[in-house]
Amino acid sequence: MNILSIQSWVAYGHVGNASAVFPLQRLGAEVWAVNTVQFSNHTGYGSWRGQVFGAELVRDLVQGIEDRGALPRCDAVLSGYMGDAAIGEAILDTVARVKAANPAALYCCDPVIGDVGRGVFVRPGIPEFMRDRALPAADILTPNQFELEWLTGQPVTTLAEAKAAVAALQAKGPRCVLVTSLKVAETPEDQIEMLAAEGGGFSRIRTPMLPLSVNGAGDAIAALFLFHRLTSGSAQAALGAAASSVYGLLRRTSEAASREILTVAAQEEFVAPSRVFLPEAC
Repeated sequence: MNILSIQSWVAYGHVGNASAVFPLQRLGAEVWAVNTVQFSNHTGYGSWRGQVFGAELVRDLVQGIEDRGALPRCDAVLSGYMGDAAIGEAILDTVARVKAANPAALYCCDPVIGDVGRGVFVRPGIPEFMRDRALPAADILTPNQFELEWLTGQPVTTLAEAKAAVAALQAKGPRCVLVTSLKVAETPEDQIEMLAAEGGGFSRIRTPMLPLSVNGAGDAIAALFLFHRLTSGSAQAALGAAASSVYGLLRRTSEAASREILTVAAQEEFVAPSRVFLPEAC
C-alpha cells in the first residue's frame, strides 16, 4: 500500500506527518510524505521556529514523484493541516493527478479548522476552502465535532443531530465520514465517542475519557482510519481498529504524563492494541 501524505511537520513531538507517517509505516504502508510546514514544535507551546512552505514547493515535490512514474501505484492521498488556502489548491491538484493515474485511489481529508473550546484556529480563508473546495473532492472526511458543525452549519448536540449533519456532508461529496471527539447528550460523562458512516449505515464507538490534553491524536486517527478502510473496505471495521489503537496510544501517553503523544514508545498499539473496542450500529 502506498499513501501520499501532505501535512505539516515538526522536528520535536508528533503532529501532522510526524504523527501520521510512523503509524502507517509500522502497519506496513509505504508513505510518501510531503510537508506543508516545518516547525520546531507544534504551535500549542505558544512559540516555535520554522516556516510555512509555499504551494509551489508542494507542487514541485509531487511533480518529482510523478516523474518517477509512481502515481499509478498510489492508493490514497491523505491531507491534514494546511498553512494557507493556496496549499489546499496544490493538494487538490495532486488528488486530480493521482486519480488520473489510478482511478481507484481515494482522497482522505482531515479538515483541520478548529475545536470545541478553542474555536477556529487556522488562517482566514482555510475554513471556507475546506467547506467549498476540499469537502466536495474528498472520498473520506474526518472532522471533529466542532468541524462537523462548522462545515454543515448545523448543531450537533444529540446522536440524531450528528447523524443528520454527517448525512449533509455525504450529500456534498465524501461517501465515508468519521467524526472524532464526539460528545452528545447520549454520551456517558466518562466516555468519548467516534461516529463512522458509509453506504447509509452508521456505527459508533465509545472509549473511556482520559485525563490529558495533547496535540496530534487527530492526525493519527485520520491516518489509521484511512489505512484500515483501505485494507478492510469497511468503515465499521476501520472505526474499531483505529479507535482501539488510538485509545492505547493515549492511555500510554496519559500514564507517562507526557505533553507529546508517545507515538514511538507505544508503537505496538498500532499493530496489536492492548484493549480492543467494538463499534456498534446506531
